[in-house]
Amino acid sequence: MATATAPAAAPALVLSRPRLIVLAALLLALALLLLRPMLPDGLVRWPAALTPDFAAWINGVFYFVQEDLGLTVVTRAVATLVEWLLDVVRNLLTGERGGFNVEPVPWLTVAALVTALGAYLGGLRLAVLGGGTFLYLALFGQWKDAMLTLSLVLVAAPAAVLLGLLLGVAAYKRAWFESLLIPLLNLFQSLPHFAYLIPVVVFFGIGQHAGAIATVMFAAPPMARMTLLGLKGLAPSVHEAALMSGCTPRQSLRHVEVPTARDALMVGVNQVIMQCLAMVVIASFIGASGLGYKLLLRLQSLKIGQAFELGVSIVLLAIVLDRFSRAYAAKKPVHADRVTFRTRWGWPLIMAGVLLLTWGLAALWPVLWEMPRHLDLGFVRLPLTLAPPIDALVDWITTDLFNALQAFRGWLLLTVLIPMREAYLALPWTAVLVLLAGLAFAAGGVRSALLVAGFVLFLALSGWWDRAMITAYMVSFADLVVIAVGLPLGLWLGQSARRAGAGLAVCDTLQTFPSFVYLIPVIMLFQVNDVSAIAAVMVYAIIPVVRYTIEGVRAVPSTLEEAALMSGANGLQRLWNVQLPLALPHIMVGINQTVMFSLFMVIIAAFIGTQDLGQEMMRALSDNDVGKGLVLGLCVAVMGLTVDEIASSWSARRRRELGIV
Repeated sequence: MATATAPAAAPALVLSRPRLIVLAALLLALALLLLRPMLPDGLVRWPAALTPDFAAWINGVFYFVQEDLGLTVVTRAVATLVEWLLDVVRNLLTGERGGFNVEPVPWLTVAALVTALGAYLGGLRLAVLGGGTFLYLALFGQWKDAMLTLSLVLVAAPAAVLLGLLLGVAAYKRAWFESLLIPLLNLFQSLPHFAYLIPVVVFFGIGQHAGAIATVMFAAPPMARMTLLGLKGLAPSVHEAALMSGCTPRQSLRHVEVPTARDALMVGVNQVIMQCLAMVVIASFIGASGLGYKLLLRLQSLKIGQAFELGVSIVLLAIVLDRFSRAYAAKKPVHADRVTFRTRWGWPLIMAGVLLLTWGLAALWPVLWEMPRHLDLGFVRLPLTLAPPIDALVDWITTDLFNALQAFRGWLLLTVLIPMREAYLALPWTAVLVLLAGLAFAAGGVRSALLVAGFVLFLALSGWWDRAMITAYMVSFADLVVIAVGLPLGLWLGQSARRAGAGLAVCDTLQTFPSFVYLIPVIMLFQVNDVSAIAAVMVYAIIPVVRYTIEGVRAVPSTLEEAALMSGANGLQRLWNVQLPLALPHIMVGINQTVMFSLFMVIIAAFIGTQDLGQEMMRALSDNDVGKGLVLGLCVAVMGLTVDEIASSWSARRRRELGIV
């Protein structure tokens, strides 16, 4: 007689050590939140009496450096040199009189030379892009402002490239300098744009030169980082070849190592150019004239049609600079033994011919030298304008769609945003510290936990905890929506090589837009409020999560895809069990970048009315309070560095577990 066997016991739920740590941190943070009414005030908000006056300390240091050490003499000399360089370039492009007084280059000549340069770098398509952009600037009355912006870029970009190159080489040659430079680069690249403006105003005043100096400071760190990465990534055979040929260390660096690292250096140059254009627009807050300054004025007066025209000009200029710099980076140098007369002198002779021809035509017809403010050709009136139809569209939106938009905005504010903001403001600083330190410990161990705990403690000590929580609520809501939309979109685009290529091309284009441009459409739709600011953050921050998700999915080894297919997995199973786990570390990098983009954008969005750290930073800028501005900038930086530390540590651990190099 067969005996009945007992049913097998259900397997016990076993949590891994990192999950247990996260669960414990979450439960402790929740307990601190629920017990808030019973907690001592010092565990809810750091006592004001014990809050260090970081701003006064920083102001004291700046005053000592500026007055007692006589740094003002140096800053004035630098400002004079930068102003002279700007005068030279500005005079050549716009005819504005300064210390350098010559006739400006005709607009036709500039447009024709850009067209010829595009043909040399990338063929017909790049020539049409460059020539068409500069023709648009001339015909739509944006020429002078665009040239003022371009003059700032032409002065700031070479200076930023040179500064970044010197810093990167110094870090490559001296290990102690590298250990000092890397944390500073991480900090500088986490600071919002406005944090760079305040010390520049204190030391250099306001105006074009101040905008150029702030731009150099903002754009140099990417070049320094790419220089260091490029030089450290050289194969040992490169150094051996230089040594075998009898090169001294200086000769090896100049003639072997730097040329071999050209690809990485050119990526740095491209980043510098794009950072310069983004910062030039922001520098309008400290008196830098050009497209950014005009855009700022139009947005302040809610002249959306004119702001749209300026935004189009900025975007086109950004795309041209980005595509030209990328094309130059991709164009490999020709070795001396393969150079013919045509190769060496063909394009320079074409450029010279274009210069002489267009200059002569402009001398015959003044309209080709300088586009007049008003020119009536009978069938068309120059400059052209897009403002009236855009204003008509805005009027239609604010009348016909106003009720629907108002209803949606009101529902979002009352039902979601305001309760979420109040919840963040109710968080004790101790609960946030416990939760984030626990996440960091689970992701990267003791070092990460101590680092993140230090970041949160700085926020509590800074005296700006509530403003930081408002910033955090705006960023977290925007990022949750962005991830919910961008992650599935990136996964779908990554399933096809054709869709992936199109998606990456769109991301490349959108990423060239300066952040200020994203304010225009959201003001059109939602006017000036928190909803507009969060919408601008979402539009700007969705780019990295889509890009990195596509790249992560496409980087999954094809052998694993084939193995899943051979085992009978359908498309959804292959996505869930193969692609997503392997792509997740890459996706986390994208989410990390999304948070950084969101933090930068939410500070810029303070221009349209928020109550976060960005609003206080703009007040510090208007008051020339460098201490307060830097403390606020550091608050934004440590928020970004906190997310970066947790995400990077988790991603590195996950890569090690998966055996991904």
